[in-house]
Amino acid sequence: MPNWLLPENIADVLPSEARKIEDLRRKMLDTFRLYGYELVMPPLLEYVESLLAGAGQDTELRTFKVVDQLSGRLLGLRADMTTQVARIDAHLLNRESITRLCYAGSVLHTRPSGLHATREPIQIGAEIYGHAGLEADAEIQELALGVLALAGFDNVRLDLCHVGILRALLAEDPAARRDEAQLIGLLRAKDAPGLDEFTQHYAPSTRKALLALPHLYGDVEVLARAKEELPALPGVTRALAELAALAAGAIGRADVAIDLADLRGYQYESGAMFALYVPGLPNAVARGGRYDHVGEAFGRARPATGFSLDLRELARLLPTAERKHSIRAPWGNAPELKEKIADLRKAGEVVIQSMPGHDNVQDEFECDRVLVLENGNWILKNLG
Repeated sequence: MPNWLLPENIADVLPSEARKIEDLRRKMLDTFRLYGYELVMPPLLEYVESLLAGAGQDTELRTFKVVDQLSGRLLGLRADMTTQVARIDAHLLNRESITRLCYAGSVLHTRPSGLHATREPIQIGAEIYGHAGLEADAEIQELALGVLALAGFDNVRLDLCHVGILRALLAEDPAARRDEAQLIGLLRAKDAPGLDEFTQHYAPSTRKALLALPHLYGDVEVLARAKEELPALPGVTRALAELAALAAGAIGRADVAIDLADLRGYQYESGAMFALYVPGLPNAVARGGRYDHVGEAFGRARPATGFSLDLRELARLLPTAERKHSIRAPWGNAPELKEKIADLRKAGEVVIQSMPGHDNVQDEFECDRVLVLENGNWILKNLG
């Protein structure tokens, strides 16, 4: 086997993609700063006891583990930065006031999350600590939509769910509560026949509600159906009201969908959850939600909500519309060349001057057209 081959689902980032990723990272971090978020940089590895504190089983399965040669203790290479930022808020900053933190860096996964996904995503995200109100959830949702718009995505779908609905239903039936893990799997798979068979020994009201959940998905009208089909428990009523408020805040900025059986992160989250989808990617490009209980693992529970996304995946999906005014021009100081470039820039064109011999300039700068000299005149030609 050649010694230059990389492991599966691990790849170098070449100049064109690296430029996109870095541009996105800078724009997003600048946006976070305008909203009042402070940048933190957690370490790449920690003791597993700290790294996995408060995290769900999915995170543990995705975490690479190594033995520390200094202490002999087990270390973990982070698969997600959220719990690290929660640790920083709980123990290093230790503030009583509301705290807004953001982060960006590589994470490592033992297995890819999708068919063509990398095992080394570049995760960027933002978190709010110390505010239990729906205003914080709305701010995080608005921020996530805002950075996608900043990246050039104007066709976004927002999926909403709430873990409080299932938890309220399980609290009413001890038998169902004991089967929580199996029920989550069946609901996530929308396995209606399996759910029907599995819930036969539950209380009739609980069984009816659980069987309704896989069918409660679609546009915001689903919330009205849910009020009719689900029991009027306080937890259910509160969750549906929160989803209605978050959906109302996103209408006009995204296509809003409700899926009351989308329970990814159920063990980790504690309230409203959302996922953002864009054309060209079957999986969510960003996920977020409330996770008030993570801080308990660090001895200081704080209300918390946030979101994160993968910059590498996002950069790969950047709309091609960004390139339509991109032009390459040869390096030179001829007055007629300067005049032509000035005219193009006034017209809104993006002109990139490159040194002679840069044959890869089309790939490096992703230009669509080139300015060339023919018969004494500067003319534009499309790049094939």
